[in-house]
Amino acid sequence: MTFKRLHSACAGLSLRTRILAASASVFVSTGAVAQDASDLAKQLANPIASLISLPFQANFDWNIGPEDDGERLTVNVQPVVPISLNEDWNLISRTILPIIDQSDIFPGAGSQSGLGDTVQSLFFSPVEPTANGWIWGAGPVFLLPTGTDDLLSADKWGVGPTAVALKQTGPWTMGGLANHIWSVAGDDDRQDISQSFVQPFFTYTTPSAMSVTLTADSTYNWKTNDWTIPIGLFAAQVFKVGSQTLQVQAGPRYYAQSPDSGPDGWGARFNFVLLFPK
Repeated sequence: MTFKRLHSACAGLSLRTRILAASASVFVSTGAVAQDASDLAKQLANPIASLISLPFQANFDWNIGPEDDGERLTVNVQPVVPISLNEDWNLISRTILPIIDQSDIFPGAGSQSGLGDTVQSLFFSPVEPTANGWIWGAGPVFLLPTGTDDLLSADKWGVGPTAVALKQTGPWTMGGLANHIWSVAGDDDRQDISQSFVQPFFTYTTPSAMSVTLTADSTYNWKTNDWTIPIGLFAAQVFKVGSQTLQVQAGPRYYAQSPDSGPDGWGARFNFVLLFPK
């Protein structure tokens, strides 16, 4: 049908019919946008999704040190870059570069601001889930001593294995990520590193692209036999500002367990994510 004929056909419709048709068109369009945003929210719940993203994750911790006088703000810059290796495999690069501002983490410590040590993870992941619907990835993790102050860095190079497995069923994403890092080089006067990281996560995503996540970013120090277990409950929303797709997330954290020198009680997290869907 030519444009002229289409115009003539529309002109023959009643005003009410044309308004209803236009309203239906807007409804369908809005629904499609909401579905796209919901799909992106579900991808963000998957640590190894084939989605380029740039999170800025701010963690606020208080009551640090033996006298509970210390406080710390850690902003983790966490670019995630998927790389297609072939039709069957992806390589997912996940980097964590901390920017830290802290004070009084032990008596007489004063204040420090700067970069912390970088954790670089590489996950080799199948493009398609398993027959049972599991999504998984595994590879190496590296610790790089990029800290700009002795109290912000372990002054050690480290390496170890990392892995993630999850399943997405309907609105639910359930799984876990883990790694272990051993120090292999660095300042001989600093304590060696043998540390495990375990992160179970449960996320519910709504059709309106809102997500609620329960997680525990737990670490175990094998040298001191100490657990640090902050349990977090976070709400997030995907939306657009102009042409840029974003996710904003916020919520409380509670330290169920920590060493005497670690944070205690309540903390908080705010996460701002730039998304670059294909």
